[in-house]
Amino acid sequence: MTTATPSQSRPSLHPVIQRLFSKKGWTKDQVQDFLSWDLKALPPLTELKGIQKCSQRIIEAIENNETIGIYGDYDVDGTTSCALFYHFFELIGPKVELIQPSRFVEGYGLHASSIDNAINRGINLLITVDCGISNNEAADYAKERGLDLIITDHHKDAREEMPDALAVVNPNRRDEPEDSPLRPLAGVGVAFAVCWEVKNQLEEKGQSCPSLYPLLQFVAVGTICDLAKLTPMNLKLVRHGLKQLPKTQYAGLKAFLSKEERKLNIIPSEKCSFNIGPLINSKGRLDHPELALKLLIASDSQEAYEYYTHLESTNKERKFIQAEVFKEAKEKFTKSFDGADPLIAIVYDESWHEGVIGIVASKLVESYKVPAIVFTNAEEEGIIKASARAAGDLNIFHCLDQCKDLFTKFGGHKAAAGLSMPKENLEAFKKKMQELLADIPAIERTAQFSYDLEIKPQEINPQLVKELEYLEPFGMGNEKPLFKMKGVQLAHFDILKDVHVRWTFKPQDSNIQMAPLKGISFNYIGAFEKMHPQEIFTRQAKGEELTIYFTLSINRFNGNEYIQLMIEKLALDEI
Repeated sequence: MTTATPSQSRPSLHPVIQRLFSKKGWTKDQVQDFLSWDLKALPPLTELKGIQKCSQRIIEAIENNETIGIYGDYDVDGTTSCALFYHFFELIGPKVELIQPSRFVEGYGLHASSIDNAINRGINLLITVDCGISNNEAADYAKERGLDLIITDHHKDAREEMPDALAVVNPNRRDEPEDSPLRPLAGVGVAFAVCWEVKNQLEEKGQSCPSLYPLLQFVAVGTICDLAKLTPMNLKLVRHGLKQLPKTQYAGLKAFLSKEERKLNIIPSEKCSFNIGPLINSKGRLDHPELALKLLIASDSQEAYEYYTHLESTNKERKFIQAEVFKEAKEKFTKSFDGADPLIAIVYDESWHEGVIGIVASKLVESYKVPAIVFTNAEEEGIIKASARAAGDLNIFHCLDQCKDLFTKFGGHKAAAGLSMPKENLEAFKKKMQELLADIPAIERTAQFSYDLEIKPQEINPQLVKELEYLEPFGMGNEKPLFKMKGVQLAHFDILKDVHVRWTFKPQDSNIQMAPLKGISFNYIGAFEKMHPQEIFTRQAKGEELTIYFTLSINRFNGNEYIQLMIEKLALDEI
């Protein structure tokens, strides 16, 4: 069983795949566009507003031997954007300085101190990546100090005016067309578009410029981990990046891959979501993010390995802190129940680590299916800050925008946002959010459980699992298909490390000749509204029918491969 790389011509797809497309109501052309790898079919990335002026100034800096500064956010999108620009400029020659702020010192975005830092380092042109669209004051300060500033970002342009920078390149700036196919670009996708335009302009001048194709590896990692919507445009960009990863020449990216993964045709998107992304993010969550960036720009394997092992250690620490904060956040939230179904989880503790509150908010949404906002103390006296996460189709940014008179600052997008405010405003904020959400139908503001397709046990085979990989990458807007299945019985279960469950299922119909199906549920024991495996086993023995909901994957370990069901939910006697 090997990882599939689809081509433009292929035999008929597995019936389950065909039914998935049919249920979506897609036409033949839509299916072809979804499965396409054709980079020539991309929308014109270099038609972003401001990109011409931006690229002209970059080329001017190159010709004048000026030092270019790249200023990026401390998350995966910002870090991969910095690395992408660094490797691009390494190909064409200018001197580059990389700057990332600390979550705990400067905080998110561009600041006056960032401008001073850039000038002190001899930078003549400063380019932001994945941040800057709301930092009008910093842009004004850069202009006052004579530093040329280019802002590249993808976050919502929500201030009364755009920053007064030399150029602003952002698919979500106010004057980009509402229906622009470029809007879903991640910050790293915008950075790639800028590099592409610089390459075009250099070649128009008669200068040669190396291929940018390898840079798509950074686009893939940043796009997946930033939860950018996987439209056909992003699917194409990410697919080509993931395809290159097994044979990557970038020492920093190679450090993430096992020997077995380097033999694959393409790296699964889940590798980015659950391994590469959390490791890169770990440094910025607990202290300064610079080691993650140093890993991505490392020039040799030994250097990369040292940085990688440091990230592994930091990520273990992050997991421990996160588990403690999540436990306390759940306790605070459940104590706030007043008998009615909760509209939102808003929790605060002065001791919680700022670096993990975003993950904790996401886990609260996952557990309780309602939006979540997790607060902790900020550096400034009397100020608290929070990470907010939406549930279902709720636009959390829109909700917060209606409370902005209570904040000192806030920003973000539909699914996630951050904010700061005086602690004394917390109760007023809670009341306002309750009022806002009470007017929104529950189906829009809560995470609704749904599945993609019901299948039969005998339809699960190596061909199906292999062809599901044609649908990669999975992520926001292209979630991994969730299947429903009856006709099976729980044959056996094991509880691992007190929280995980390994399941074994067999067909209910003894005439169906097939091997038992193996499944796994992580962090199942003690989770909200989850039946204990023993209860399922006992009730099943009394005649109740079992229904399972799962995604399919291939478990690869020590050279062996087998089909694995990732169990999301088990139900009994469902009609």
